[in-house]
Amino acid sequence: MTERRAALIFNPAAGHAGDAVESLPSRLERDFALTVYETSADRSAAACAEAARREGAPLVIAAGGDGTISAVASALLGTDTCLGILPLGTANSIAATLGIPDALEGAIEVLVHGEPTRIDAARANGRTMILLSAVGLHADTVGETPQDAKQRWGVLAYISTGLKKLMSLEPFQVDIETDDHRIHCRAVAVTVANMAPARTVLAQGPPVVCPDDGLLDLTIVSATTLVEAVATGVHLLRTALDGEPAERDNIGFLAARRVCISTDPPQHVLIDGEEVGTTPLVIECLPRALTVMAARREVVPAPPPAAAEIEVKLEGLPELEVEQKA
Repeated sequence: MTERRAALIFNPAAGHAGDAVESLPSRLERDFALTVYETSADRSAAACAEAARREGAPLVIAAGGDGTISAVASALLGTDTCLGILPLGTANSIAATLGIPDALEGAIEVLVHGEPTRIDAARANGRTMILLSAVGLHADTVGETPQDAKQRWGVLAYISTGLKKLMSLEPFQVDIETDDHRIHCRAVAVTVANMAPARTVLAQGPPVVCPDDGLLDLTIVSATTLVEAVATGVHLLRTALDGEPAERDNIGFLAARRVCISTDPPQHVLIDGEEVGTTPLVIECLPRALTVMAARREVVPAPPPAAAEIEVKLEGLPELEVEQKA
């Protein structure tokens, strides 16, 4: 049997990489004819992926956190080259959404026996977005969590920072323009997701966040007190686990192919786990632009919904003004 070719790209600084990175090449060489690329200050993950693609690797494996995976994916958009994922970061949300286990052996099993699957991507302020973009509370929480805390505690490190942010909630004015709507309201968080696991609660307004429907899913959350914020988070997690839409008045959601977000005052922006400055934020969906090696049957292709089928919930958001575009 002919050995399968693959390229491995890894980030030695990823949150939980540890000693696992050193043994990765030898482990993968049991199943692949492997070329190895290590990212550095002088060579980005995207540059490594571009080199691997040019050299004809049919499978490019990104080992690292969501930021590394997104960077590797940016070089593979619109090509037949398949992205493989070994989650070695803090949150590993991209892997979780695609049914890829956190455990290294389980993730390698998906690389060997998984299924190439076409999913959407997006362009956010000129950057590739695979997972989601966040404005406000989510972005502040991730951005203000120290790297050493993330490496030591993983996802739990975000809880401490998040609680501190919740103690001093600062709602902001937000203007959102989509293909069909102009929306003004007051919020503490706006999340635009291509895909998002249930634990990413601030993205869970709609009944499901689908990574292959040709649409971006927006969730708008407003809260003014700690009690309200905690109750809202619990509600979003519960409805996400049940596959139901959020129902609280302080949660809004809609779907769009393109969205522009501006805020007053300017807010921090997070794209696939990386801090990228402040608002405004412009995002456009790139339907079925990326091939990933996913767990079998975890991602089921869905036809793009007709405009009349796209659910919109905005009523109840504070200071809400909605204009339907002609």
